[in-house]
This record gives sequence, C-alpha cells and structure tokens, in this order.
Amino acid sequence: MTTQANSTAAPAAARSGADVTEWNVEDAAFWETQGKHIAYRNLAISVPALLCGFAVWGMWGIITVQMLNLGFPFSQAELFTLTAIAGIAGATMRIPASFFIRLAGGRNTIFLTTAMLLAPAIGTGIVLQHKDWPLWAFQLMALWSGVGGGNFASSMSNISTFFPKRLQGTALGINAGVGNFGVTTMQIVIPLVMTVGIFGDLGGSAMTLVKDSGWIFGKIPAGTHTWIQNAGFAWTLSLVPLAILCWFGMNNLKTVSPATGNPIVAFLKITYLYTLAFIPSIIGLYLYLPKPTGLGLISMWVAIPLDIITALLVMRLAAFGAMKENIAKQFAIFSNKHTWSMTALYIVTFGSFIGFSMALPLAMKVIFGVSHVPDANGVMQHGANNPNAPAVLAYAWIGPFVGAAVRPIGGWISDKVGGSIVTQIISVVMVAASIAVGQVMLEAYNSATPEQHFFTFMALFVVLFAASGIGNGSTFRTIGVIFDRTQAGPVLGWTSAVAAYGAFVAPIVIGQQINAGKPHYAMYGFAIFYGVCLILNWWFYLRSNAYVKNP
Repeated sequence: MTTQANSTAAPAAARSGADVTEWNVEDAAFWETQGKHIAYRNLAISVPALLCGFAVWGMWGIITVQMLNLGFPFSQAELFTLTAIAGIAGATMRIPASFFIRLAGGRNTIFLTTAMLLAPAIGTGIVLQHKDWPLWAFQLMALWSGVGGGNFASSMSNISTFFPKRLQGTALGINAGVGNFGVTTMQIVIPLVMTVGIFGDLGGSAMTLVKDSGWIFGKIPAGTHTWIQNAGFAWTLSLVPLAILCWFGMNNLKTVSPATGNPIVAFLKITYLYTLAFIPSIIGLYLYLPKPTGLGLISMWVAIPLDIITALLVMRLAAFGAMKENIAKQFAIFSNKHTWSMTALYIVTFGSFIGFSMALPLAMKVIFGVSHVPDANGVMQHGANNPNAPAVLAYAWIGPFVGAAVRPIGGWISDKVGGSIVTQIISVVMVAASIAVGQVMLEAYNSATPEQHFFTFMALFVVLFAASGIGNGSTFRTIGVIFDRTQAGPVLGWTSAVAAYGAFVAPIVIGQQINAGKPHYAMYGFAIFYGVCLILNWWFYLRSNAYVKNP
C-alpha cells in the first residue's frame, strides 16, 4: 500500500520542493489532480518577473525623452540610437535564452535572469546622474538593459512546457500579455518616480528641467526638479522580492530539463551563454554605429542578420559537454519551414508592439513638441518649441497598455476559432492603420500647429497596438499547435528573439525618416511588410491546400 501511495502521489515537487519528475499534462486525470496546481503557480510567478524584464528593457524609450527635457548634450539621432541599442541587445539575448530551459531548468533560469536585472537597473541609475559623462557610458547601460528583453524567450519557453495544448493560447497569452504590461508599467512608473527623491541622499541629487516634461496627470513645467536616476533605481524595489519568490515558488520539470545539474552548474550555463550573446551585439553595433562610438561601416539591414548569424555561431562553437549536444538538438527547429513562416508572422505582431513601444515616446516629442514652420527661404524648420504641445509622457503608455491588455484575448479567441484566421484579420487592420498613421504624421510634421493632429495620431496608433496585441496571442497559439512539445519551446524562443529586433528597427527607421523630413515613409514601409506577411499567412495556413489548416 505504501508503494502504491508513493507512485500515485506523482509530483516529486512535493518531496524536493523544486524538481518535478513526472509530467504528463495531456492526460486529463494528471492535469486535474496534479498538473494544474503546479502549472498555474509557476505562471503566477512568471508573469510579474517577465513584467519587470520588459520594464528594464524598455525603459530607455522614456529615459531618452527625459534626457532631452533635461538638456543632456546628445542629439535626437543619438537618443534614438540609445533606444535602438537596448532593442538589439534584448533581441540578441533572446537567442541563447530560448535554450535555457532545457539546459538549466525553469526555476533556475527564471530566478537568475530576474536577479540579473538588478545590474542594469542600478547601473542606469548611476550614469543618469552625470550629464557630462560620454555617450558610450549611456550606450553601455542601454546594451546591458537587453538582459530584460532576453528574459521573454526563456519565460515563454518555460510556461509552454507546463500547459496542455488546448490551453497553450490562453496560458501563453496571459504570460506574455500581462508580462507586456511591463512596457506600460514602465511608462507610468518612471515619470512618476522621477518627480520625487524617493531614495533620499542615497539616490543622488535632483536636476532641473530645461523643457516641459509630463506624467500621466499632465505637464510638468520647465524649471521643476526631477530625479531621472530613479528610472533605474526604482526597479530594485520589485526585483529583489521577485527573485526570492522565483527561487522558492517555481519548479524545474525534469522531463523537459533532465540534465540541469545542481543550481550552481545551471547558473554558470546561463551566465556563460548570456555573456557570449553580448559579443555579436557589440560587434554589430561597433560596425553600425557612427564615429566616434563605432565605425559606421554597415547599414542596419546588414547589422541585424550579421548579429543573428554570429550569435548562433558563437553558441554552437562555444558549447561544450552535454550543453553542446542539447544545443545541437535545439537547432533542429531550423529545418522546419514553419519555424520561418511563424517567425515572419510574429515580427508583424510582437515586432510591431515592442518596436512602437520603444520608438513612440521620443517620436511624439519630436513631431508634436515643436512647431514646424518654413524660414524666409521656404525651408521647413523643426526647432521652435511648441507651447501647445501635448505632454508626451501623459499619453505614451496608452498604446502599449491596450496592446498588452488584449493579448490574452487574442489567445483565448484563437483557442476557439484558430490562430491563423485571427492573424489574417489583424494583419489587414495593421496595413490600413499603418498607412493612415503615416499620413497623419506627414500632416503634423508640416504644420505649425501639429497638436491639432495629435489625437487622431493617438487613436490610430491605439488601433495598431490593439491589433498587434491580439496577433501576439494568435501566433503563439498557432506555434503551440503546429509544433510538438520538444520543439514548441525553442520555436517560441526563436520567433520571439527575431521579432524583438523590431525594438531596434523601429527607433532607427522612424528616427531616420523624421530626420529626413519624411516620417510617413517609415509607416508606409511597415504597411508593405504587413501586406507581404498577410499573403504568407494565407498561403501556409488558410488556403484550401494549406500545409496546416488554421491551426
């Protein structure tokens, strides 16, 4: 009788407190009696950890606006670049992060990668106290913030292993959707904490605004004291307790991660691969960025594939022992054509969400914060302060909030009607909305009173964010159905990694086109890409002879 009791009390987690040795969630009885409780507990902890990851990764989108308001000695182009650096680093970090769960276990991975966020948070708080420090110091912190972006791949890979296929869309939608609230949370929290010296003398001295700023309740006038360093320091208040919660509340599934080794070994694997991931980012940025920071030898469109290929090669060549075998197995996803189709479709959804989240605050400041008037020769000038400008930081959070809020809805609807039909509908919406936004941006950038176009601009961008959020849920549902359990996690990680390059592309493209006086070209280009992917989705998953019918 004792033997029988032990065998039916399946979760080894009850004995170890961490490692679960039996896991079969496709079995309804196992799910109801054992799996559900463990799965939802891990999901509940994963969500706030991922939220903080997004917040630390995306914080430079708000920080750069405030740096402009405080008179930091950097050009608009250089400030857009800071946001882009955080974007490319986060995307690159996702490539090794997609393999962490198999190599190191879910609990080990989520704990360590959450604790790692303390370094860029504290480091950013330090550099922001020094206006006179060189640009490369700020670029280094932006690069380091990419750890937060990388965490998404490991988080989604982990949660996908805890839930049965019938609940994949909902579970992944909740994890990613609420996790994506990190962008919104950051855009609300950072303007708020910058208004108060919450850390006293330990947090450093205040600076004085030279331009109007804002928060969710409206404008903050020039001359007001602000603590921009709190944009980094504030995250320590949540990261420390979250790391503790991850350690004591999450589990490693030994059926997914059979050879993690002890926690110290697992931590070393994660640290080793994350450290390696910085190499291709640094190389790519050094070749891309203009002098004096870089060499300015290659374009963004060369830097991105170079970064991806180099990251994969570094991982493959630097792996050793059991790690080498596991990584080789994970590379099998690249022989599956659906890996590539879903990668393109996820760029449409998440790439747009994170790219616009990163680029929009500064773009709004540049387009609507100044008056655009011709000089005596009829040449448009874009430097005069617009006294009627909207408070950018009072509105920047709305689009990401909507996008994150509807993501679980997208997963839920896709579980009911199929993921690809949902993806098709939102792609049509995004084509139309992107073209419309481009037209409004053009009109605003050629107007002495651009604020007249602001609320039309915001409404259209909210539509874009809503469509991208719903599509995030639908594409993840599709992946969960197409791929088996051994490949679904790595594919989720890979697609999220490539899509995250949107956080690099959008700030650069939008910033370049604004500087060229043609901001609408950026949005028209995005619309063309959405249209191509619309056709791709139909061909693979919706036509009569589709490879997989509306998964």
